[in-house]
Amino acid sequence: MLKGKRIGFGFTGSHCTYHLALPQLIRLKEMGAEIIPVVSFTMQTTNTRFGEGEEWVKKIEQASGNQCIRSIADAEPLGPVKPLDCMVIAPLTGNSLAKLANALTDSPVLMAAKATMRNHKPVVTAISTNDGLGLNGINLMKLMAAKNLYFVPFSQDDPEKKPNSLVAHMEELPETVIQALNGRQHQPVITLRTKSKRD
Repeated sequence: MLKGKRIGFGFTGSHCTYHLALPQLIRLKEMGAEIIPVVSFTMQTTNTRFGEGEEWVKKIEQASGNQCIRSIADAEPLGPVKPLDCMVIAPLTGNSLAKLANALTDSPVLMAAKATMRNHKPVVTAISTNDGLGLNGINLMKLMAAKNLYFVPFSQDDPEKKPNSLVAHMEELPETVIQALNGRQHQPVITLRTKSKRD
């Protein structure tokens, strides 16, 4: 279904969702895609109760069969020289969401997204943010209105305890990619499901 497609897969610093994102990378590869992994500086260098950054890099490289792109300079050729058919960012943190919405490019993942948008190819995002319905809401809406940007369906994480928190339903990532490659947003993009297993 995705045979012959080059798909970038970017990880930003939502450490608690890596265990949900990695299986989707594997699913895309099983569907025939070549996976080009890209990791943010935060992802590479931060150790948390969810695991050490370098250990996650090794897992991603093993799962994808390719070395991770770890610098802005190494991500830049994904524009003119080694273009992608689609760039996935899963998870996309609130911090990276705000930067993407305001054209800031200070990480390998954001550079990979910029390079892909430059080529008028789809960027698929799977948000994981505690302020998606707070101050970051304006940035979320900017991205939702942008051309060639698509969202893995998402919902509130925990409406009672974290009313501003939004999290993507990672299991819907492959279908979102397929739809995005055909210029369509997988629907419904905003769902009523809650209590994601993010934590």
